Amino acid sequence: MAKHLNKYEVIIYWSADDKSFIAEVPELPGCMADGATQNEALDNAQIIMQEWVDTAKSLGRTIPKPKGKLVYA
Repeated sequence: MAKHLNKYEVIIYWSADDKSFIAEVPELPGCMADGATQNEALDNAQIIMQEWVDTAKSLGRTIPKPKGKLVYA
């Protein structure tokens, strides 16, 4: 995984509806993954972040720069 992807904030929470942990990346709209554990959700999110960026690049879309600490909370 590219080093810059480690700079995006990831929010992990338990979803009773999905019966799994959800990892969301707020700065990459729609970028989220799940897992049976928090670590698995984070690992899956890192894969999805790379796919999100790759897809955005292939479509010529702007990729947001990581801001680090969540600014919308």
